Amino acid sequence: MKSRKIWTTLLAGCMLAGSVLAGCGGGAAPTAENKPQTEAGAGQTAAQGGDEYQEVTIRLAYNLPQDHHVSRGVEDFAKKVTERSGGKVKIQVYPSGQLLSDKEMNQAILTGGVEMGVNSSTLWASVVPEMGIFDVPFSFPTYDLAGKALKGEIGEKLNQHMEAKGAKVLMYADYGYAQFANNVKPLKSPADFKGLKFRSIGEIPSAMLQGYGAAPVFMGAGEVYMALQRNTIDGATSGTTAMVQRKYDEVSKYLTIANYAYLEFLLAVNKKFWDGLPPKTQELLATTASETEDWIRQQAEQEDKKTAEQLKEKGMEVYVVPESDYPVWKEAGKPAVDEYLKNSGDTGKELIQLVESLQ
Repeated sequence: MKSRKIWTTLLAGCMLAGSVLAGCGGGAAPTAENKPQTEAGAGQTAAQGGDEYQEVTIRLAYNLPQDHHVSRGVEDFAKKVTERSGGKVKIQVYPSGQLLSDKEMNQAILTGGVEMGVNSSTLWASVVPEMGIFDVPFSFPTYDLAGKALKGEIGEKLNQHMEAKGAKVLMYADYGYAQFANNVKPLKSPADFKGLKFRSIGEIPSAMLQGYGAAPVFMGAGEVYMALQRNTIDGATSGTTAMVQRKYDEVSKYLTIANYAYLEFLLAVNKKFWDGLPPKTQELLATTASETEDWIRQQAEQEDKKTAEQLKEKGMEVYVVPESDYPVWKEAGKPAVDEYLKNSGDTGKELIQLVESLQ
């Protein structure tokens, strides 16, 4: 009996010593503030045996309407991550600008104010100039080209520049093509923009609008409806998917389908937070994001066509720019190319060449 007690005591001492030693090299466990371990391999502790996920809660914010196809994809991504981790990796979603506006999103991600967020490539271009490639007029003439570019060298270069600024790109969510809506007159050529006030969200689209003779006005997506209603602006650029959901047809009469820019929304993670996640969790997030990215890309073309038709049915007068006229629109929008190259330098020039080589 005494011998058994001695062995029990020795075993307990060994286990305690092992715990102390493990604690010296393993770093702190995640807290209520969602600060994961940062040391390499911290997630694969002896207690987990590499088979369980480390518990963590991740806040994910986005500004799009909840029924937008990008939003539906993001919501499904969050649900799958939580389910696949057995509830250990919880993603709390804050939709439709509940937590952050699109103008606040990037800074919140970079500073860790939120762990994960979705925002447009146009707005990211103010932080990572190279990301403005999607706003260079008529650079991506087909849906397939965008996917091909992002899964290759172009995507790799953009990801590297994002990470250098402090954000890890998990997914490129295809929003679809950008169009023009206004309540003044049909826009059938760049000359028709002269004197109009147009909502813009970035330097490159603004340079294009100025090249067309319009005056760009910066404002968030949630402000556009009221601005059009009150004639604070005459028109706005956006995808037809958002135009339907934000009810542009109620406050603007004319729609021009020009497919001038292929809009991307990025699901990005604070880089420091990402680096502190266990490899097992990183793999789960990356794999699920890749699946979601493919689904969203399939939806983009279908949604563009469907929502353009819906706007027509709701009473908007639709003009489709013939592809034969694209060179005229592209030439008039050349100030946008100059603006992009001014901000992105040699890398921007290289990205434009890479895009052109894929066409």
